[in-house]
Amino acid sequence: MSNDLLNAAERTAIQRLAKALALPAFDKGWVWLAGAGPGDPGLITALGLHAIANANAILYDALVDKTLLKLARPGAELVYAGKRAGRNSCKQSDISRTLVSLARKGKRVLRLKGGDPFVFGRGAEEALTLARAGVPFRIVPGITAGIGGLAYAGIPLTHRDTNHVVTFLTGHGADGKLPKLDWAAIAKGSPTIVLYMARKYAGEIAAKLIAAGRDAGEPAAVVGNASFADQNVRVTTLAELGQAAAESAAPAILIVGENVKLRDSLDWLGALAGKKLAPEPYDDEVLRPIAHVLTST
Repeated sequence: MSNDLLNAAERTAIQRLAKALALPAFDKGWVWLAGAGPGDPGLITALGLHAIANANAILYDALVDKTLLKLARPGAELVYAGKRAGRNSCKQSDISRTLVSLARKGKRVLRLKGGDPFVFGRGAEEALTLARAGVPFRIVPGITAGIGGLAYAGIPLTHRDTNHVVTFLTGHGADGKLPKLDWAAIAKGSPTIVLYMARKYAGEIAAKLIAAGRDAGEPAAVVGNASFADQNVRVTTLAELGQAAAESAAPAILIVGENVKLRDSLDWLGALAGKKLAPEPYDDEVLRPIAHVLTST
């Protein structure tokens, strides 16, 4: 892949932006762990853009839009370091060792990860390896899919008339299995539940939530390839979440809660394509403050 695609004026513009914002220097021997956002390259942060433009070694994830790599400096080393479920992937230990090795060679090393590096992204594991090795590092937060991806689907993470609590959880433990969580507490404690890496176990998760008292007809949605050009959204119910997830593209972010109904009015991407938005997705009976979706047992 050619990464020398910006002209001198464009590179100067990036440098001027960094200067105007007083962004920190990316020094040799450092590793920056940066989030690239959920997909759309426009969601990269200014600090993330600065890091891409100055790194001379970039280890990037599978979910990073390759357009961002075109912003790398001439001659920068681009190393694929993606991990995808069900596919041959780089070993985490190898990725961490490579970060240390490149930094010790005096490189400006950028670990570019999809979403946010500290939200179900193994960024903390990599940072701990760097800390143990005595390699200086910086964390550059990114927009996580559970926020930005849902916004691109027209589903707000919060709304004061539907929820005051949000729970983020992963459906994929370190062993590749569904984590052993207190599903009863999750079902009772949070009106809105956002699930990462949960397509495989979506049906099982839904069954556990329903068994713990959640309404089988509760709104739910699966957002596949969130914020990418081929994003697809499947609105469903909790009872049918497993089937909807199985039919969705991967990767996908899942959400359960009344917020999903707001998509009828807030699907701004659909509106750009000609969809007519509903003036009010809720009736007066449903639109009410919800501090708890279930009564206590």
